[in-house]
Amino acid sequence: MKKILFVFFAFMGIAFAADGMMSGVDLIKAYSAIGAVVGLGIAALGGAIGMGNTAAATISGIARNPGIGGKLTTTMFIAIALIEAQVIYTLVIALIVLYSNPLLAA
Repeated sequence: MKKILFVFFAFMGIAFAADGMMSGVDLIKAYSAIGAVVGLGIAALGGAIGMGNTAAATISGIARNPGIGGKLTTTMFIAIALIEAQVIYTLVIALIVLYSNPLLAA
């Protein structure tokens, strides 16, 4: 974890390297980009963990009772779609923050 934080802050220093002081607008854009990337990464990690747990539970259920395999598979696909929807919502919010940033009201 310490290595990840070190690399993150090292890249943040490179991202903010400029010839002069950054203006408020540039600072908001830079922090928005970092926030969007971190938020999307956390959402993707959570979605991947949720999908893995869903698949593992479905496989376990089918192994215990093969007769209801079709119902469990259908339920699993619905659950995976709902999990993936949360990641897509985060992607949409990240794109809004990056390209039409509400913090930069002109």
